[in-house]
Amino acid sequence: MVTAYPLPEGFTELEVFAIGTALLVEALLGFCLNGLTIISFRKIKELRTPSNLLVVSIALADCGICINAFIAAFSSFLRYWPYGSDGCQIHGFQGFLTALASIGSSAAIAWDRYHHYCTRSKLQWSTAVSMMVFAWLFAAFWSVMPLLGWGQYDYEPLRTCCTLDYSKGDRNYITFLFALSIFNFIIPGFIMLTAYQSIHQKFKKTGNFKFNTGLPLKTLVICWGPYCLLCFYAAVEDVMFISPKYRMIPAVIAKSVPTVDAFVYALGNENYRGGIWQFLTGQKIEKAEVDNKTK
Repeated sequence: MVTAYPLPEGFTELEVFAIGTALLVEALLGFCLNGLTIISFRKIKELRTPSNLLVVSIALADCGICINAFIAAFSSFLRYWPYGSDGCQIHGFQGFLTALASIGSSAAIAWDRYHHYCTRSKLQWSTAVSMMVFAWLFAAFWSVMPLLGWGQYDYEPLRTCCTLDYSKGDRNYITFLFALSIFNFIIPGFIMLTAYQSIHQKFKKTGNFKFNTGLPLKTLVICWGPYCLLCFYAAVEDVMFISPKYRMIPAVIAKSVPTVDAFVYALGNENYRGGIWQFLTGQKIEKAEVDNKTK
């Protein structure tokens, strides 16, 4: 006999089902697209370049976000979190680790593209590996802090997934939030802004716009911006008066990152798109360009 758990407070049956369905679709679609990105890199020799390793770094991080979203979707359909308090801490840590690694890898790609288009310097394997390792270790450092007492992981408003607890808004939360935001959102965003502005000016001079230079930063702001605003608002005001279902919207938007990133960095990259096509169809790439062009 299956136990029927009560609906989370503040949600209707339809709303719980809609959130669970949205998370499931985001998880499956993002995982398939980023999994294809990773497998193509592994199978197609022409794709194995230092610049594309950074694209794989994002794909790995985004696959992690998809796994996190799939667990949240499964719990949403159950109407409760079945993995206990320890599972909540692990879920929060894993979600933060992959999210921060994704943002850090996006900044690394911006740095690489700046040097490729503006200084004409070629990225070396040693540098690409070092940047990838740094992005993941830096993300791990900030993700483990709540487990050690600086910040805290707790349930989302739906109580079927876990993230940074912003409900208290105390000094511990505020200090962690501002440090986290500076090093993992503002600085990466600044790197992306300055890099793509420089690339845009270079394209403007030559009249040859090889890709949309505003798209990567817009992706960062649109996907992560609502969640950041909610967290910052919680630092100055009590957010608990906001309906739980509205507080879940930024989290659902953030989980769309893997799908969007796949189109921006892999499927939107002419070289990488050709490699994926070769992997799927067996048709040989005639010419593989070693740049990160996004159409």
